[in-house]
Amino acid sequence: MTKRSTPFSPEVRERAVRMVLDHQGEHGSQYAAIRSIASKIGCSSETLRNWVRQAERAGPTTDERKRIKALERENRELRQANEILRKTSAYFALAELDRRSRT
Repeated sequence: MTKRSTPFSPEVRERAVRMVLDHQGEHGSQYAAIRSIASKIGCSSETLRNWVRQAERAGPTTDERKRIKALERENRELRQANEILRKTSAYFALAELDRRSRT
């Protein structure tokens, strides 16, 4: 019978994955970052590597999806406002040219 250790909390997993992703540039490779961080949190490199792979496949979280949706909406509104400003500016520029040509 193998002795199974206590699983790490989701918070610890998320923090460890975030640390790998944030600090992999400071190491020679992603796996070097995984080895370094795994030793610090007390899990095996393979366990942390699996957590990182799962996170990479998982895609954005619910909060991230909400934020993306809000940013897309804001971007759409800003594009519309810019188009209105562009048309208004062109209208007034033409009106000014027309006024000057009459005098």
